[in-house]
Amino acid sequence: MIATKESEIIIEVDNLTVSYGPKPALLDISLKVEKGCLAGVIGPNGAGKSTFIKAILGFVVPDIGKVLINGVPADKAKGCVAYVPQRGSVEWDFPITVREVAMMGRYNQIPWYRDPKAEDNRIVDEALKMVRMQDFAHRQIGQLSGGQQQRVFMARALAQGAEILLLDEPFAGVDAATERAILDVLEEARSAGKTLVVVHHDLATAGEYFDKLILIKQRLYACGTPRAVLREDLLSEVYEGKLRVFSDLIRDSSSTEQKGAK
Repeated sequence: MIATKESEIIIEVDNLTVSYGPKPALLDISLKVEKGCLAGVIGPNGAGKSTFIKAILGFVVPDIGKVLINGVPADKAKGCVAYVPQRGSVEWDFPITVREVAMMGRYNQIPWYRDPKAEDNRIVDEALKMVRMQDFAHRQIGQLSGGQQQRVFMARALAQGAEILLLDEPFAGVDAATERAILDVLEEARSAGKTLVVVHHDLATAGEYFDKLILIKQRLYACGTPRAVLREDLLSEVYEGKLRVFSDLIRDSSSTEQKGAK
Protein backbone atom coordinates (compact mmCIF):
# COMPACT_ATOMS: atom_id res chain seq x y z
CA MET A 1 0.00 0.00 0.00
CA ILE A 2 1.21 3.49 -0.82
CA ALA A 3 1.37 6.15 1.87
CA THR A 4 -0.16 9.42 0.71
CA LYS A 5 -0.38 12.95 2.08
CA GLU A 6 -3.44 15.11 2.53
CA SER A 7 -1.82 17.69 0.21
CA GLU A 8 -1.80 15.13 -2.62
CA ILE A 9 -5.56 15.01 -3.13
CA ILE A 10 -6.28 14.58 -6.85
CA ILE A 11 -10.04 13.84 -6.86
CA GLU A 12 -12.41 15.72 -4.57
CA VAL A 13 -16.14 14.97 -4.55
CA ASP A 14 -18.26 17.45 -2.61
CA ASN A 15 -21.97 16.88 -1.82
CA LEU A 16 -22.50 15.15 -5.17
CA THR A 17 -26.13 14.42 -6.04
CA VAL A 18 -27.15 13.06 -9.46
CA SER A 19 -30.72 12.17 -10.47
CA TYR A 20 -32.29 10.38 -13.42
CA GLY A 21 -35.84 11.63 -13.30
CA PRO A 22 -37.35 11.78 -9.80
CA LYS A 23 -35.04 9.13 -8.32
CA PRO A 24 -31.48 10.02 -7.20
CA ALA A 25 -28.72 7.79 -8.55
CA LEU A 26 -26.24 9.38 -6.14
CA LEU A 27 -27.14 11.31 -3.00
CA ASP A 28 -24.91 13.81 -1.17
CA ILE A 29 -21.58 12.00 -1.69
CA SER A 30 -18.41 13.63 -0.39
CA LEU A 31 -14.97 12.00 -0.48
CA LYS A 32 -11.35 12.47 -1.53
CA VAL A 33 -8.94 10.26 -3.46
CA GLU A 34 -5.22 10.76 -3.06
CA LYS A 35 -2.73 10.87 -5.91
CA GLY A 36 -1.16 7.47 -6.57
CA CYS A 37 -4.04 5.57 -4.96
CA LEU A 38 -5.62 2.38 -6.31
CA ALA A 39 -9.24 2.77 -5.18
CA GLY A 40 -12.06 0.28 -5.58
CA VAL A 41 -15.73 1.28 -5.85
CA ILE A 42 -18.00 -1.41 -4.43
CA GLY A 43 -21.72 -1.79 -3.84
CA PRO A 44 -24.67 -3.88 -5.07
CA ASN A 45 -26.12 -3.76 -8.58
CA GLY A 46 -27.90 -0.47 -9.21
CA ALA A 47 -25.98 1.29 -6.44
CA GLY A 48 -24.78 4.12 -8.71
CA LYS A 49 -21.21 2.94 -9.21
CA SER A 50 -21.14 3.61 -12.95
CA THR A 51 -22.85 6.98 -12.43
CA PHE A 52 -20.12 7.84 -9.93
CA ILE A 53 -17.49 7.10 -12.58
CA LYS A 54 -19.36 9.21 -15.14
CA ALA A 55 -19.47 12.10 -12.67
CA ILE A 56 -15.68 11.99 -12.30
CA LEU A 57 -15.43 11.96 -16.09
CA GLY A 58 -17.67 15.01 -16.28
CA PHE A 59 -20.20 13.07 -18.37
CA VAL A 60 -23.16 13.83 -16.10
CA VAL A 61 -24.30 17.17 -14.72
CA PRO A 62 -24.85 17.05 -10.93
CA ASP A 63 -28.10 18.30 -9.45
CA ILE A 64 -26.08 19.51 -6.48
CA GLY A 65 -22.41 19.42 -5.58
CA LYS A 66 -19.26 19.15 -7.63
CA VAL A 67 -16.31 16.98 -8.64
CA LEU A 68 -12.86 18.55 -8.79
CA ILE A 69 -9.83 17.07 -10.55
CA ASN A 70 -6.65 18.73 -9.28
CA GLY A 71 -8.88 21.58 -8.13
CA VAL A 72 -10.52 21.99 -11.56
CA PRO A 73 -14.20 21.08 -12.30
CA ALA A 74 -14.41 17.61 -13.85
CA ASP A 75 -16.01 18.80 -17.09
CA LYS A 76 -13.00 21.08 -17.67
CA ALA A 77 -10.34 18.49 -16.80
CA LYS A 78 -11.12 15.73 -19.29
CA GLY A 79 -7.55 15.53 -20.58
CA CYS A 80 -6.50 14.48 -17.08
CA VAL A 81 -8.82 11.46 -17.00
CA ALA A 82 -8.90 8.30 -19.14
CA TYR A 83 -11.73 5.75 -19.13
CA VAL A 84 -11.93 1.99 -19.67
CA PRO A 85 -15.61 1.04 -20.17
CA GLN A 86 -17.32 -2.22 -19.37
CA ARG A 87 -16.43 -4.77 -22.02
CA GLY A 88 -20.09 -5.44 -22.78
CA SER A 89 -20.63 -1.83 -23.88
CA VAL A 90 -18.17 -2.08 -26.80
CA GLU A 91 -18.93 -3.21 -30.38
CA TRP A 92 -16.25 -5.86 -30.86
CA ASP A 93 -17.14 -6.70 -34.48
CA PHE A 94 -15.79 -3.38 -35.70
CA PRO A 95 -12.89 -4.11 -38.13
CA ILE A 96 -9.96 -2.53 -36.31
CA THR A 97 -6.63 -3.82 -35.07
CA VAL A 98 -5.25 -3.89 -31.54
CA ARG A 99 -2.72 -1.18 -32.39
CA GLU A 100 -5.35 1.05 -33.96
CA VAL A 101 -7.44 0.82 -30.79
CA ALA A 102 -4.45 1.76 -28.66
CA MET A 103 -3.65 4.66 -31.00
CA MET A 104 -7.12 6.09 -30.27
CA GLY A 105 -5.66 7.17 -26.94
CA ARG A 106 -3.46 9.65 -28.82
CA TYR A 107 -6.25 11.27 -30.84
CA ASN A 108 -6.50 14.26 -28.51
CA GLN A 109 -2.82 14.92 -29.17
CA ILE A 110 -2.93 14.48 -32.96
CA PRO A 111 -4.53 17.15 -35.17
CA TRP A 112 -6.87 15.73 -37.81
CA TYR A 113 -4.61 16.89 -40.63
CA ARG A 114 -1.50 14.87 -39.70
CA ASP A 115 -0.45 11.29 -39.11
CA PRO A 116 0.93 10.05 -35.77
CA LYS A 117 4.48 11.13 -35.09
CA ALA A 118 7.31 8.91 -33.89
CA GLU A 119 6.54 9.95 -30.30
CA ASP A 120 2.91 8.86 -30.65
CA ASN A 121 4.03 5.49 -32.01
CA ARG A 122 6.51 5.08 -29.17
CA ILE A 123 3.87 5.82 -26.53
CA VAL A 124 1.43 3.34 -28.11
CA ASP A 125 4.11 0.65 -28.33
CA GLU A 126 4.98 1.18 -24.65
CA ALA A 127 1.31 1.01 -23.64
CA LEU A 128 0.82 -2.28 -25.52
CA LYS A 129 3.98 -3.66 -23.94
CA MET A 130 2.79 -2.63 -20.48
CA VAL A 131 -0.43 -4.64 -20.89
CA ARG A 132 1.47 -7.51 -22.58
CA MET A 133 -0.36 -7.17 -25.89
CA GLN A 134 2.53 -6.07 -28.14
CA ASP A 135 2.58 -9.46 -29.89
CA PHE A 136 -1.08 -8.98 -30.90
CA ALA A 137 -0.66 -5.48 -32.36
CA HIS A 138 -1.94 -6.40 -35.83
CA ARG A 139 -4.67 -8.79 -34.68
CA GLN A 140 -8.30 -7.81 -35.21
CA ILE A 141 -9.83 -6.77 -31.89
CA GLY A 142 -12.78 -9.12 -32.38
CA GLN A 143 -10.45 -12.14 -32.58
CA LEU A 144 -9.22 -11.69 -29.02
CA SER A 145 -10.46 -13.23 -25.79
CA GLY A 146 -12.45 -11.10 -23.37
CA GLY A 147 -9.46 -10.55 -21.10
CA GLN A 148 -7.24 -9.59 -24.02
CA GLN A 149 -9.82 -7.09 -25.25
CA GLN A 150 -9.95 -5.57 -21.79
CA ARG A 151 -6.18 -5.16 -21.76
CA VAL A 152 -6.22 -3.45 -25.17
CA PHE A 153 -8.64 -0.85 -23.86
CA MET A 154 -6.37 -0.37 -20.88
CA ALA A 155 -3.54 0.29 -23.36
CA ARG A 156 -5.70 2.90 -25.07
CA ALA A 157 -6.23 4.64 -21.72
CA LEU A 158 -2.52 4.49 -20.86
CA ALA A 159 -1.57 5.90 -24.27
CA GLN A 160 -3.72 8.94 -23.52
CA GLY A 161 -1.20 9.95 -20.88
CA ALA A 162 -3.85 10.87 -18.31
CA GLU A 163 -3.04 11.13 -14.61
CA ILE A 164 -6.24 9.33 -13.61
CA LEU A 165 -7.57 6.03 -14.98
CA LEU A 166 -11.21 5.08 -14.39
CA LEU A 167 -12.15 1.46 -15.03
CA ASP A 168 -15.68 0.05 -14.99
CA GLU A 169 -15.56 -3.62 -13.88
CA PRO A 170 -12.32 -4.62 -15.67
CA PHE A 171 -12.29 -8.04 -13.97
CA ALA A 172 -15.82 -9.04 -15.02
CA GLY A 173 -15.99 -12.22 -17.10
CA VAL A 174 -12.27 -13.01 -17.18
CA ASP A 175 -10.45 -16.10 -15.93
CA ALA A 176 -8.13 -16.12 -12.92
CA ALA A 177 -4.93 -15.82 -14.97
CA THR A 178 -6.26 -12.81 -16.89
CA GLU A 179 -7.51 -11.21 -13.67
CA ARG A 180 -4.00 -11.49 -12.25
CA ALA A 181 -2.54 -9.97 -15.43
CA ILE A 182 -4.96 -7.03 -15.28
CA LEU A 183 -4.16 -6.47 -11.61
CA ASP A 184 -0.45 -6.44 -12.46
CA VAL A 185 -1.12 -3.69 -15.02
CA LEU A 186 -3.07 -1.66 -12.45
CA GLU A 187 -0.30 -1.98 -9.89
CA GLU A 188 2.34 -1.04 -12.47
CA ALA A 189 0.31 2.01 -13.49
CA ARG A 190 0.01 3.03 -9.84
CA SER A 191 3.78 2.60 -9.40
CA ALA A 192 4.23 4.93 -12.38
CA GLY A 193 2.29 7.62 -10.50
CA LYS A 194 -1.19 7.07 -11.93
CA THR A 195 -4.32 7.28 -9.78
CA LEU A 196 -6.86 4.54 -10.47
CA VAL A 197 -10.53 4.27 -9.56
CA VAL A 198 -11.98 0.85 -10.34
CA VAL A 199 -15.57 -0.37 -10.14
CA HIS A 200 -15.33 -3.87 -8.64
CA HIS A 201 -18.00 -6.44 -7.78
CA ASP A 202 -16.06 -9.17 -5.95
CA LEU A 203 -15.86 -8.50 -2.21
CA ALA A 204 -13.69 -11.57 -1.73
CA THR A 205 -10.79 -9.88 -3.56
CA ALA A 206 -11.56 -6.21 -2.83
CA GLY A 207 -9.52 -6.20 0.37
CA GLU A 208 -6.50 -7.66 -1.42
CA TYR A 209 -6.56 -5.54 -4.57
CA PHE A 210 -7.11 -1.97 -3.39
CA ASP A 211 -5.52 0.66 -1.15
CA LYS A 212 -8.88 2.32 -0.54
CA LEU A 213 -12.49 1.18 -0.89
CA ILE A 214 -15.52 3.36 -1.63
CA LEU A 215 -18.75 1.67 -0.57
CA ILE A 216 -21.84 3.26 -2.11
CA LYS A 217 -25.50 2.55 -2.52
CA GLN A 218 -26.85 5.86 -3.78
CA ARG A 219 -25.19 7.48 -0.78
CA LEU A 220 -21.71 6.94 0.61
CA TYR A 221 -21.63 4.33 3.36
CA ALA A 222 -17.88 4.17 3.88
CA CYS A 223 -14.61 5.33 2.34
CA GLY A 224 -11.27 4.22 3.68
CA THR A 225 -8.94 1.27 4.04
CA PRO A 226 -10.29 -2.20 3.23
CA ARG A 227 -10.25 -3.03 6.93
CA ALA A 228 -12.41 0.00 7.73
CA VAL A 229 -14.90 -0.65 4.92
CA LEU A 230 -15.24 -4.43 4.80
CA ARG A 231 -17.14 -4.61 8.09
CA GLU A 232 -19.94 -7.06 8.59
CA ASP A 233 -22.39 -4.46 9.85
CA LEU A 234 -21.81 -2.16 6.86
CA LEU A 235 -21.96 -4.91 4.26
CA SER A 236 -25.13 -6.38 5.78
CA GLU A 237 -26.80 -2.96 5.68
CA VAL A 238 -25.77 -2.13 2.12
CA TYR A 239 -26.52 -5.55 0.65
CA GLU A 240 -29.69 -5.95 2.74
CA GLY A 241 -29.06 -9.55 3.72
CA LYS A 242 -28.60 -10.66 0.09
CA LEU A 243 -24.93 -11.27 0.75
CA ARG A 244 -23.59 -13.91 3.09
CA VAL A 245 -20.76 -12.25 4.98
CA PHE A 246 -17.97 -14.62 5.96
CA SER A 247 -15.81 -13.82 8.96
CA ASP A 248 -12.68 -14.81 7.04
CA LEU A 249 -13.47 -12.11 4.47
CA ILE A 250 -13.05 -9.49 7.18
CA ARG A 251 -10.01 -11.27 8.58
CA ASP A 252 -8.35 -11.54 5.17
CA SER A 253 -8.84 -7.83 4.46
CA SER A 254 -7.27 -6.98 7.81
CA SER A 255 -4.34 -9.33 7.15
CA THR A 256 -3.75 -7.86 3.69
CA GLU A 257 -3.70 -4.33 5.09
CA GLN A 258 -1.24 -5.29 7.81
CA LYS A 259 1.08 -6.83 5.21
CA GLY A 260 0.86 -3.70 3.05
CA ALA A 261 1.75 -1.51 6.03
CA LYS A 262 5.04 -3.30 6.64
